[in-house]
Amino acid sequence: MDDDKQAGPGGTGRRARGELESSVLAALWAAAGPLTAARVRECLPGGLAYTTVLTILSRLHDKKILVRHREGRGYAYEPVRDEASHTAAGMRSLLERGPDREAVLARFVSGLSAHDEQVLQRLLGGDGTGHAGRP
Repeated sequence: MDDDKQAGPGGTGRRARGELESSVLAALWAAAGPLTAARVRECLPGGLAYTTVLTILSRLHDKKILVRHREGRGYAYEPVRDEASHTAAGMRSLLERGPDREAVLARFVSGLSAHDEQVLQRLLGGDGTGHAGRP
């Protein structure tokens, strides 16, 4: 099996779409500061090729998810926003693509755990404060 591939669903040897990007982002969010491609590679399991990591970093930079800073002859990369902000932006994007926002929100809320529902009610001002909280 190739170094850059692991058995995915159905044993195809391909990773799920976006899996490498997610792994690279997770490594960068866990870091104390910007990382070079070599350092990102060291943080990832599976012995990925350096060029594969560099390609993923370049794609994330092109998507404006990462910024890069000159370090020696190469670059060090860091996320534009924290993990929670990135996830929230993805959720908003998915919501905006749906034709029936109310149905999507209703199904989302109906699938929440009791704890998550309480957190959401508190954030929306349902905690008795009379105002909607905005993180």
